Amino acid sequence: MTTFDVEAIRARFPALSVDHGDGPMVFFDGPGGTQVPQTVIDAVTDYYRTSNANHEGAFETSRQSDAIVIEAHDAIADLLGVQGDEITLGPNMTTLTFHLSRSITATMQPGDELIVTGLDHQANVDPWLAAARDRDLMVRVWEPRLEDCTLQLDDLDALISPRTKLIAVGWASNAVGTINPIAEIAARAHAAGAWIYVDAVHAAPHLHLDARAVGADFVACSVYKFFGPHVGAVYGRRDLLASLPAYKVRPATNRFETGTGNFEGYAGALAAVDYLCWVGGHFGHPSPPADRRATLAAAMSTIRAYEMELYRHLAAGLAEISGVTTYGLTDPATFDRRTPTAAISLAGITPRAAAEALGEVGIAVWDGDFYATGLIERLGLAPHGVLRIGLTHYNTRAEVDRLLQALGRIADGAATPTAVAGAAG
Repeated sequence: MTTFDVEAIRARFPALSVDHGDGPMVFFDGPGGTQVPQTVIDAVTDYYRTSNANHEGAFETSRQSDAIVIEAHDAIADLLGVQGDEITLGPNMTTLTFHLSRSITATMQPGDELIVTGLDHQANVDPWLAAARDRDLMVRVWEPRLEDCTLQLDDLDALISPRTKLIAVGWASNAVGTINPIAEIAARAHAAGAWIYVDAVHAAPHLHLDARAVGADFVACSVYKFFGPHVGAVYGRRDLLASLPAYKVRPATNRFETGTGNFEGYAGALAAVDYLCWVGGHFGHPSPPADRRATLAAAMSTIRAYEMELYRHLAAGLAEISGVTTYGLTDPATFDRRTPTAAISLAGITPRAAAEALGEVGIAVWDGDFYATGLIERLGLAPHGVLRIGLTHYNTRAEVDRLLQALGRIADGAATPTAVAGAAG
């Protein structure tokens, strides 16, 4: 193991050398989609060059393609701590959740109950609302505590009933970074005879995930949030998947992967996991790990430590800027329960104006509600939302300082892109 070397990390990501004006772009837009290493780019293009074929053909390129697809399932399974035949791949988490929600709720009866939260991305809310309408199910909402944007287990206990069949919850909030206690939630679900469907899209780039250890029945994520192409993945417990009705065409061999897959994207997904293995092998383990799963655990532990050190620096800097409000968990003693994602507002300045001003000086952040629409409405911040700063392990302390300086100028009244750009020069 060597000391974490962020410059060695950055050298693998071509986009990090893209210039804007007199300097490189700064990417704090990771929660919307991370940048990708060159090896992922190469894997996608190499698939087209050497393996571009449809499924189960009696010729070499099809056999190569099938092997890549199988290995991609296995790689994502290792990331989540499960088996390859329990992984369903598709376009993205949202599409897969709409698809699977139809099969899951087909096992339920009118009057059965689903629990969703007021904290999470609508991709783990709206599919269940739509399915409930179709199946005459009841939906209960687990409301977050708004002062710190957390979900309280006592409030969940008050919602669970003998008719509860599924709890849909996020592993981590994509808007404010709260990490939810999935193991405790799963235990409550199972005690009531219910399943738990976990949105891990925001958690996957930042945390070591083990679906079996926490008792999750379903875990959904999107590869483009952890350094890969636009591919979604869902883990479902093998016995549950086998018990569900499948909405598919008759000859399809995979019960939940409908139509021809994005095989070039799956090649990129495999490469994204391989990249994380490189991180784990170089920076996360004192000796060569025994297998891919162990190497990934080492990678995510190392990434977590680096990112949260960087986040503490960001949080301290934000606290020094007049007019900045940070939402979610703000006490450094609670940072073990959040990701390195800050949601902020600036007094008198819309998030869009601040994002435009930062964009003018080459700093990429997101503004709005990021499809965590319910949370932003509950916080009273609709329609403008918040400014979201998402750190990843390829960001640096110098980039955070550059952001803090620019935000300070914006807070001092230089809210227009031209004014901030002039001050930056």
